[in-house]
Amino acid sequence: MTSPRRFLTFLYENSFVDQIFVINFGVPTFRMSDSDYDSDSDSDSDSATSGTGAPEEAVPLFGAISLIGRRSSMEDAISVWPNLCSPYINQHRPIDFFAVYDGHGGPQVAGLCRDRMYLMLLEELLMTNTIITGSSNNNNNIFARLFQRQLERESIKETWKRVLKSCFERIDEMAFDTCYECGIGVPCGCPPQHYGLGGSTALLTILTEKTIIVANCGDSRAVLCRGGRSIPLSIDHTPDRAEERARIEACGGHVVYDDCARVLGILAISRAIGDKYLKKYIISEPEFTFTKREAEDECLILASDGLWNVVSNDDACMVARECLQKEKPFGRGEVFSSPSNAAAALLTRLAMGRGSQDNISVIVVDLKID
Repeated sequence: MTSPRRFLTFLYENSFVDQIFVINFGVPTFRMSDSDYDSDSDSDSDSATSGTGAPEEAVPLFGAISLIGRRSSMEDAISVWPNLCSPYINQHRPIDFFAVYDGHGGPQVAGLCRDRMYLMLLEELLMTNTIITGSSNNNNNIFARLFQRQLERESIKETWKRVLKSCFERIDEMAFDTCYECGIGVPCGCPPQHYGLGGSTALLTILTEKTIIVANCGDSRAVLCRGGRSIPLSIDHTPDRAEERARIEACGGHVVYDDCARVLGILAISRAIGDKYLKKYIISEPEFTFTKREAEDECLILASDGLWNVVSNDDACMVARECLQKEKPFGRGEVFSSPSNAAAALLTRLAMGRGSQDNISVIVVDLKID
């Protein structure tokens, strides 16, 4: 097997590297980088400050790519919202939002998560802001005062968990009303069995000045590259995890081993958004990690299993570090418009070179502080 370092050398030294995208068969490849969010552009949106008047901070350097790969259809989706808002629970300082959604049974639920999850997070954070403001301005607002007392008793971690769990619960309920043929829950006249067939993983990362918050449901994965080491910030939800298998069996389900462990012999993940007809066993409750940012932090990699099935955490971090450390890590084509975008693109190409059979979505966030 070609090592990641030799693969990088091959990509840099050969002028035909972009030909690998022929595998898309004309299906557009989604690419995004921090250059798409020019801080000098007209961006006086209220959502940048949540009405607090806090100044908008520089957009973090990142690169993102979502590739159809060898699949005949695209079921992955990614969502990137730098400077999403400046919420009360982060002392009115900006937060950045990054997410990977890996759909199954169709692209509908992953698309729903992409389009709605960040809005639900904004709503939950805005509600907290509004209630706190209302409590301070109106002592007669009993509900607001009770809610404020709850916030005072909660730790910051507990507040974030409550807010994010609410988002996962709400999007899961909406997925039940998503039609396989027509999309998001609008009455369409289709038979009832068309609703709630699909599902999706959901990997959310909230980046603050001091902390990396990860909420994960499924087998998409977040990996932190710190001081040359790879540190997983999420654990895959698969039926062969002892605690996941025990939970499934306690609900009356079973795990079937064929090509891999599957719930009832059907689904290879044990938690997901959607999957209405397996909901007794497939839950949407996320697991959380809170990681303090350190000076040694180099980058954060978020990706669907199209990458992780064929590329190890260590190899992925090595490729990303090589790209971020080079003065000019660019090859031909717009995909190498920045080091972080080069890292995301090269990781997808490494996965393709190693025979990935799935859609591949990768986000690389540069964490280095100049």
